[in-house]
Formats: sequence, C-alpha cells, structure tokens
Amino acid sequence: MAVTTKEAPITAKAYLMCAFAAFGGILFGYDSGYISGVLAMSYFKRQFGRPVPLSVDPSGYLYSTPDKSLIVSILSAGTFFGSLLGGEISDYIGRRLTVILGCLFYMVGVVLQTASTNVGLLVAGRIIAGLGVGVVSTNIILYMSEIAPKAVRGAIVSGYQFSVTIGLLLASCVTYGTQHYTDSGSYRIPIAIQFIWGLILGGGIIFLPESPRWYVMKNRHDDAVRSLQRLRSQAPDSAFVQEELTELIANREYELRVVQPGWGPCFKGGWKASGNLRRSLLAILVQTGQQWTGVNFIFNAGLSNAFIISVITNVVNVASTPLSFWAIERFGRRPLLIYGAMAMVVCEFVVAIVGTADAGSKAANVCLIVFVCFYIFFFASTWGPGAWVLIGEVFPLPIRAKGVALGTASNWFWNCIIGVITPYMVDKDSGNLGSKVFFVWGSTCCLCALFAFLMVPETKGLSLEQVDKMLEETTPATSSRWRPHDTFAHEMGMVKGQTQVEGFETVAETAKSEAV
Repeated sequence: MAVTTKEAPITAKAYLMCAFAAFGGILFGYDSGYISGVLAMSYFKRQFGRPVPLSVDPSGYLYSTPDKSLIVSILSAGTFFGSLLGGEISDYIGRRLTVILGCLFYMVGVVLQTASTNVGLLVAGRIIAGLGVGVVSTNIILYMSEIAPKAVRGAIVSGYQFSVTIGLLLASCVTYGTQHYTDSGSYRIPIAIQFIWGLILGGGIIFLPESPRWYVMKNRHDDAVRSLQRLRSQAPDSAFVQEELTELIANREYELRVVQPGWGPCFKGGWKASGNLRRSLLAILVQTGQQWTGVNFIFNAGLSNAFIISVITNVVNVASTPLSFWAIERFGRRPLLIYGAMAMVVCEFVVAIVGTADAGSKAANVCLIVFVCFYIFFFASTWGPGAWVLIGEVFPLPIRAKGVALGTASNWFWNCIIGVITPYMVDKDSGNLGSKVFFVWGSTCCLCALFAFLMVPETKGLSLEQVDKMLEETTPATSSRWRPHDTFAHEMGMVKGQTQVEGFETVAETAKSEAV
C-alpha cells in the first residue's frame, strides 16, 4: 500500500517566498552574462587591450588571447571555491546567513570591478565577486529544495534557472544600451548595476524563514515548527505541521545511523544506487554535462555580432525556461534530461554541418541563428533547470549542503575551463574552428543523453526524505515506478500505523507517463 505523510495545501505565500529566494539566480546570470558585451566595447578595448592594426580590430585595440581567457574565466574560478566554502559554512550558520555572507563578497567584488582601470584590478574584482556568487548559488539551491512543497519542488527550483536567464537578458540589454558610450561609463554602468542585485537578495532574505530541515539538523525543533508554520501557512499544532516535523526528525535519526556529516561520507557507499559516492558523482556529472552542452560558449564568447545575437539568444532563453515549470512536474526529471540532450544533439550537428559546408554564406548564417535558438529552447526547458533541481534532491540531510556544493562547484569548474579554452578554440590567431566547434558540443550532448539514461533517477513527486528510500530500493531505470510504502516516522516508532495518501491515485495516474 502506498503511503506518505499529508502535505499542507500550497499557498500563494509559499510560492512568493520561494520566488524571492530564486532571485539569487540573477546574480549568477548577470555576472556571467555582462562580460561578453563589455569585451566587445570599443572603449573597453582601448582601456584594457593593446594596440593592434585596424585590420585586426576597427578600434585599433584588442586583448591578447591569454588576457581575454583570464577575464572571462576567472569569475568561475572564484565561484568554484565559493561553492565549496558555501557548503562548509552553511551547516554551521544556516542557509540564510550564508546567502547574506555571499552577497557581501559579491558586492565587494562589484566595487573593485567598477573602480578598475587595468586587467589586474578587474580580475581581482571578478574573482571576489565569483566567490560570492559561488556561496549564493550553492545555498539558494539548497534553501529552495528544503523549503519547497514536494508537489511543486521541481517547478520552484526551476525558478532559479529562470532568474539566471533574466540576469543574462538584463546584462545583454544594459551592455547593448551603453556600448557606444565614449567614456568609462560604457563598462562601469553595466558592472555597477550588479551591486543592486546583491543588496536586494542579501537584504530581503533576512525576512524569510530559515530552512526547517536545518533547524532539525541542529535539534532546534521549536524553531523548525515556527519555520514550517510560516512556510505552510498553518497553525503550529496543525496536523500538517506536526506530521511533517515528525517525518523530518525521524528521517534525521535514521540517516545518522547510516551516514555522518562531513566531506568524507560524500564519497562512501560505493557504486550502489543509494551509495553516497554515486549520489556525489551524479551531482558532479549532471552539472558537468550542463556546462559541456556548449551553452556558455554561445552566451559568453561564441558568436559574431555580439550585441544583437546576445539579445536574441537571451530573449529565447527567458521565454523558453518557464515551460520547464510545467514539464518537470508533468514528465519528470529523467525524461527531460534524456530527450533534451537528444534534441540538442540534432541542433548542434545541423549548425556544425551547414556552417562547415557553406561557411560565410547568408543561408549558413541564418541557419546558425535559427538552430542556435532551437538549441537554446531545448536547453532552457530541460538541462538548464533540470540539473539544478536534481542536485538539490538526491542527498541525505547530513551531507546535503556538501553534496550540493560539490555539484555546484563542478558547474563552475567546467564553466571556468570552458571559459579558458574557448578563445583558443575559436580565435582567428588560435584554433579558428568557426562552426566546426559545434561538432564538439554535439558530441558532448550525445554523452549527456547516455549519462542521463544510465544514471539519472526519477525524483518527481517525492519528498526529500522519500528520495532517500527510493534510491535504496530501485535503479535509475526502475525509479519512476517506485511509490512510498512506509514513513520514516513509522519505521522509527514515532507514530502508530500509517497514513493513506489522500489523492494518491491521481498522482499515480499522472506518473504513468514518466517511465523511460
């Protein structure tokens, strides 16, 4: 018999609190996105570049390939270490305070970048801002996963990716508006605007409740009740709050019997489906795959006509991401990642083949733009949000912060590596691959589809505690058919009997379509 604890009705207040937390994605998106537009500005080239013949660049100035590579990639180096730092301190001071700390780092980095007149100070500012973005990106995903109602957790965490796309779009619009300024305002205005994002997130999250799961981890059960009361809009003694709290406490006690907090346990348990090593590799590899789809090549450094193409691709990105809010709860995580990768393979190979066979022609350029937009549609509605949703769901509470940190750090590590190597792949004085580079991204998308088929479980409709049990009892291929059959509270002797799921048949009927 399928069982679970009852869940409180989802209120508009719950959606709004999670939506505000998702605002953290704007920091990620804007800071990642403004650099491609700024690098294309004539004034910025004169300020930070070196003299070159007019035949090389109409402004008479351009950056060396190493300088360009450093400026683009150094943000991700900071975010890599920030992600790991965020995973460490989050368990000590809580999810909210860690986000606020990350915002402070971010704003300091923004000030340094705004004041910069040479590559050295610009790089220092970007690495400090990156440290803050890394701390925030780990903890926002963690926080949203832990406070969201399970029925809409995928959609809510997808809101983080939606905010990333909004940040990218804002960055492209601002740089488009200042590109022809003939003074330092051309690059300082786009950089300085970031300070506002940090101020809004850091100041606003103070008013949101702390994660009830963090309170349970710290044995602060009264605080957990107050947090659940605000999140679920229920009285503290309501059955909804009390049952959810009891399940959280029981799960915490159960998990402590099989896994201890720390970094070491993240790599224990072997290759079995429920092993922490496999969970960690799942989080690391799904974020690796997200980066190796080639998305940041397009948004950061990849296409000509930087300003116009940037605005077009970002509009498509923003418009496509909300589809994932529905699709990720209707079809599930696993199908989206499998079929999304397959669709991106087709788009990227079309771009590569046409661009290579008919390089420079108007038809090839139109084909490139059209199929890049199709590619962005598939990325934004599948792998973009899906990777973030998954890493927040698969870890037990004692190592959840560190597991999410490993996944987020993997994202930023490969973001950095791709940022370093991209100029060497496409610059005319280096690899000069042109459209052939899409053969690389198409091939890596093939690997992403294979990875999703072999390793990604289906977590749709389950509480974070039920995901633990599902991973113990299934394989990725059979995970979509698993149903809760007991509660941790019952197993641990905290309640008598079991609670029949209200409306479970409806959930089961919906879930029939998710098996892959």
